[in-house]
Amino acid sequence: MTVHDLINELRNKTYRPVYLLSGEEPYYIDLVTDFMINNVLAEEEKPFNQTILYGQDTDALTVINTARRYPMMASHQLVVINEAQQMKDIDKLAVYAENPLKSTILVINHKHRAYDKRKKLTKVIQGCGGALMESPRLYENKIPDWIKSWLKSRQCAIEPAACMLLVEYLGTDLGKIANELEKLIIAIPEKERRITPESIERNIGISKDYNTFELQKALAQKNILKANQIISYFAKNQKTNPFPVAIASLYNFFSKVFTFHLIKDKSVRNIASALKINPYFVPEYERAAERYSPRKASQIISWLREYDMWYKGFGNVSSTEGDLLKELIYKILH
Repeated sequence: MTVHDLINELRNKTYRPVYLLSGEEPYYIDLVTDFMINNVLAEEEKPFNQTILYGQDTDALTVINTARRYPMMASHQLVVINEAQQMKDIDKLAVYAENPLKSTILVINHKHRAYDKRKKLTKVIQGCGGALMESPRLYENKIPDWIKSWLKSRQCAIEPAACMLLVEYLGTDLGKIANELEKLIIAIPEKERRITPESIERNIGISKDYNTFELQKALAQKNILKANQIISYFAKNQKTNPFPVAIASLYNFFSKVFTFHLIKDKSVRNIASALKINPYFVPEYERAAERYSPRKASQIISWLREYDMWYKGFGNVSSTEGDLLKELIYKILH
């Protein structure tokens, strides 16, 4: 089942005896779990009928005994196992799932990796009318669309450059991204309902002028002055602009520049599809491809790997992050 299927069922007060929520992406697992904790029982019913256990501190027998209790002055009791992946004997919960109590709602919150579908527990949960939800981690190229969709559901929009800023600096952690988006929605004027690079700079602290996205643009244009200004800013603000983030961003950028040269159909739509980018950014890759031949792009990718190794201490004795980045950018531009 999808997260939307589950939330719709729960809103309609349709409950299943056992829920197994598992996967690498914890955001949706927590979303469903929190919704159940906040909505299944009335506040006055929770003291006697809501039990929250933690995988590291419990075992299958404790969970089974708790789940087999009857609710007190309520139609259901809710039993939640947070961090269930830490349970050593989680598979033994199949004994309960074979004959679950109709008045108990058992939620197995299994994060950071998917539960093995081949095991008995998943089959038994399906057999008893329970629900299985898998929450896979989103790849980076899917995050911009996720951000747009998340904001659209809250009647808000975001500029493409602002969206890329968030992806560059927040990565693929949906919980972290959602948290920052909540702050931005509160902070921007209600009439605007549009997130810009300026609003991100004001409210999150990511500079709209000195960031990896602007560095890519400067390199694409071979703007030596702007590129040097940005890396000087990075060198002075290493905590907010760590070397690994810059390297990863540039590696991704020049890999796409190299791929651009291999694309035969140079229409905007085809390039955007092949590079997995927003069409808004296609002109930037066109400019970069004019200035960096396939051979040069390949050489830059090799340098990026080399400097990443030096940053990690292989063959580097004394160079600082700032020194390494300045030297790397000089090589790219000259």
